[in-house]
Amino acid sequence: MPVPSLDQPRSAQVAELLGTTERFPRRLVAERRITFVQVGRHVRIPERALVDFIEGNTIEPVQRRRTRHGRAD
Repeated sequence: MPVPSLDQPRSAQVAELLGTTERFPRRLVAERRITFVQVGRHVRIPERALVDFIEGNTIEPVQRRRTRHGRAD
C-alpha cells in the first residue's frame, strides 16, 4: 500500500482552491462524493482526489452549428 503524500490539503485549503465555503468540502466528505483519508478525527483530501473530482464534474461547452439562415440549431 503506498504511503499518502504529506501535502494533503485541509478542508479550508480545498475550499479556497475551489472558491467555495469551508462547508462544501466537508459536505463532499460527509456524502462520500470525494475520496478522503481519515486518521482519527483528522480528514484530508488527497490532491489526486481533488483533481479527479474537478475533472469528473467539468462540463465542456457545446459547439453549436450554424444553419444556412444564420441561426443556431
